[in-house]
Amino acid sequence: MDSKVLRRPHEEGESYFISMTDLMVGLVLIFIILLAYFALNLQARTAELTGANQARAEILRDLEKALEEKGLEVSIDIETGVLRLPDDVLFESGQFRLTSRGQAAVQKVADAMATILPCYTDGVRCDGERSPYRIDAIFVEGHTDQDRMSGGMDNYDLSVMRAANTFRAIKSSNELVDQMRNLPSGDPRSAKILSLSGYGPDRLVDDGEDLSAKARNRRIDLRFLMMSPGALSEDALVQ
Repeated sequence: MDSKVLRRPHEEGESYFISMTDLMVGLVLIFIILLAYFALNLQARTAELTGANQARAEILRDLEKALEEKGLEVSIDIETGVLRLPDDVLFESGQFRLTSRGQAAVQKVADAMATILPCYTDGVRCDGERSPYRIDAIFVEGHTDQDRMSGGMDNYDLSVMRAANTFRAIKSSNELVDQMRNLPSGDPRSAKILSLSGYGPDRLVDDGEDLSAKARNRRIDLRFLMMSPGALSEDALVQ
């Protein structure tokens, strides 16, 4: 008789069942480990983005306060990261060149930026502790109402030219602002923080047709985009 012990069919079935159970347990453990990893990663990224939003809100409030102390009334929108300059402070109706009053207003804005932003940027000296939350960009945005313009210029032309003139005036009013960068100059992604865009009547803040609504739509917005600490190694913008 063969000395080998023959397995009964039910014993082979039990062995197969145990192997499958071990495999399933292993897969479940791997899934739990991966789930915990992604949960921790998401929690860390959420904390970074929350911190960046809080830093942006602090910047906007500090700028608003500084400009009010200088006699310039502005408005801020914490949710969208915007500091808003009314059109009538800067330009004559239908014109794109800054008035003398507008030049004085932009000078105040540039000086406030030069005081408040250094520790949120690179390229200039920070007298305090440099924030881990950096400004990635500040867009100088031109906006108009929906009224058609006469002559050869339309609202898009006007918004772009107003944004460009405000952009140039900020840079020339205080050289520190023009030197500010989002990352150290040795980083290939490093760039100056100031940029510009013009939207014409496409981004209204008031849908009304009365004069006050139209006045609110004619504006220059400074829109702040922040970079979280993780963006020092990868792109992670807060918009």
